[in-house]
Amino acid sequence: MHWNAVAAGEPIVIGQVAPFTGSQAVTGRAIHAGAKLYFDAVNAKGGVRGRPIKFVTRDDAQKVEESVRLTREIIAAETPVALIGTVGTANLEAIAKDGVLAQQKIALIGAVSGASSVAQAPGMHVVKASYQDEVARLFSQLSGVGVQRVGLLFQDDSLGRDVLAGAEAAAKRYGMQLVVRAGYPRNTVAVEKAVAEIAKAKVQVVFLGATTAAGIEFVKQYVTAGGAGSMVYGMSIIDTDALLKALGPERARGYAFSVVLPQGGDRSTVAREYQQLRQASSDADLSARSMEGFIAAKALVKVMEGASPLNAAGIATALASSKAVDVGGYLLDFSTKGQTASRYVDFAMFGDGGKLVH
Repeated sequence: MHWNAVAAGEPIVIGQVAPFTGSQAVTGRAIHAGAKLYFDAVNAKGGVRGRPIKFVTRDDAQKVEESVRLTREIIAAETPVALIGTVGTANLEAIAKDGVLAQQKIALIGAVSGASSVAQAPGMHVVKASYQDEVARLFSQLSGVGVQRVGLLFQDDSLGRDVLAGAEAAAKRYGMQLVVRAGYPRNTVAVEKAVAEIAKAKVQVVFLGATTAAGIEFVKQYVTAGGAGSMVYGMSIIDTDALLKALGPERARGYAFSVVLPQGGDRSTVAREYQQLRQASSDADLSARSMEGFIAAKALVKVMEGASPLNAAGIATALASSKAVDVGGYLLDFSTKGQTASRYVDFAMFGDGGKLVH
């Protein structure tokens, strides 16, 4: 049913500036698909306070200057009440530096980065644990089972440097050795040099502070280069659906990763709701990464339902003071300045036949 048929009020516009083309398109489209899945479900039930949600987008192709230009453009042209799901640490840092969110009194929820710089930016809200939370929790777990020698692959930009800072602090804290730190250029899959450096170092565990395409390329090359004896842990930002598809169940077996959001198979209400809606949808862009967009959209709608007035400034104020937004067994606190809205970190691994093991 078209939303006009079920909700007669003036549409509420929500905007997303994200990569729908280019090297990070898989992430931009997945986040969009997750948010759209929830907004469509809300519209099917009559919208928010009798008003349908109109979801508008702009493609920044992961280019920093385009993220800033298009954020300004979408606000001027579409008058959204909130923004959602912009992807990339450097892109989000540039938007924060530009000051457009503060000037226009508009919030960006579900900013896709776990970097400290993004969590600390006024008007930006991250719905998952930070990168440094992920690294600290992993190193804590590994030190408990006697792992000493760790290697780090990192994207050579602000995302990777944030992960590197977290890894160095955690290694020191847990008495572990960060034997090798190997960078690769942003928005590329040029990991050959990093693969050689890490394979040569003979570490027990490799941690991938990488994005999806580069992470997959690293795993493909690392085993061939003699890294079969090391455990590989990927950050939560690597799309595990895409990795499993690219590597196949046999090569993906033993790949472990941090989990910072409810997973499709877990028992939380939000995971079940997501699975039911996903099964009924034909959107090919829905993937493991889509849960982040879905949760951001659900949290935003919950805040919108109580915001007064129902405009950008009213929603931004309501969001910044929301201490306990329960999206279905996953609790978010947007009120603590400089911190992500969740600190939840767990781990999972691909077992036989691509089955998830927690």
